[in-house]
Amino acid sequence: MVYYNEIDPYAAQWLRNLIAAGHIASGVVDERSICNVDSADLADFTQCHFFAGIGVWSLALRRAGWPDDRPVWTGSCPCQPFSAAGKRDGFSDERHLWPHLFRLIAQRRPAVVFGEQVASRDGLEWLDLVQADLEGADYASAAVDICAAGVGAPHIRQRLYWVAISEHSRCKIGKPQWSGTGSVMSSGVADGLADASNERHERYPGDGREAQRWAEHAGDGCRPGPTNGHWADADWLYCRDDKWRPVEPGTFPLAHGATARVGRLRAYGNAIVPQVAEAVIRAYMQ
Repeated sequence: MVYYNEIDPYAAQWLRNLIAAGHIASGVVDERSICNVDSADLADFTQCHFFAGIGVWSLALRRAGWPDDRPVWTGSCPCQPFSAAGKRDGFSDERHLWPHLFRLIAQRRPAVVFGEQVASRDGLEWLDLVQADLEGADYASAAVDICAAGVGAPHIRQRLYWVAISEHSRCKIGKPQWSGTGSVMSSGVADGLADASNERHERYPGDGREAQRWAEHAGDGCRPGPTNGHWADADWLYCRDDKWRPVEPGTFPLAHGATARVGRLRAYGNAIVPQVAEAVIRAYMQ
């Protein structure tokens, strides 16, 4: 059984719809604040997803080949206190909820925990606290600073992704596959995350000079072309460094003042990019 904790009613109902449709792992949705969740409430759950949003961590785990019945916790703590776009109240902000997530981690001792936070100066300070707390609780942890464009997305979405593994679990399954130290991984999990060439396939662009230049180098094996994958509908531009880059997402407009979109926009805005989370999870599993 999987546990989802999400305080926003709109996102919570979205989670239930996704569970009913089979898109994410089957489970229960708890709309209480994490502040009111007791460790005993989680005793019967194999996976726990806090600040669950619209269930992207569950989707990413599935995409990475992580079974629904394999133990794991995830938690993308609210970024507003540490985002440059917010008030930057940091640790004094009431939305700084890491202490409550850590309380549950320390009490229930999950084997593996994945998380994510905004990649800013304040976000790095937050990560220092997180890793210090985890180390004090006998967890090994590491993090990677990665943008969504690193896996082929047509936008930046720079984020800090981190993973922690308990000392007890390390004795059973071996050490995590990284050798980096400090707040951001220097090797191991970070390797290959910024290279999307394995997801790209040759596709000739339209007529014109770009098509000719592409044809001249199509066989040299060193330049990926526009993707046929998830972001195939993006506007791909040929850049001066001989690389193709997507610059426009193929989604609905994010403005125009339609009140019916408020809940949906909030859910999208708080969600992680599944392809990035999938890459991080896959790297950890390897």
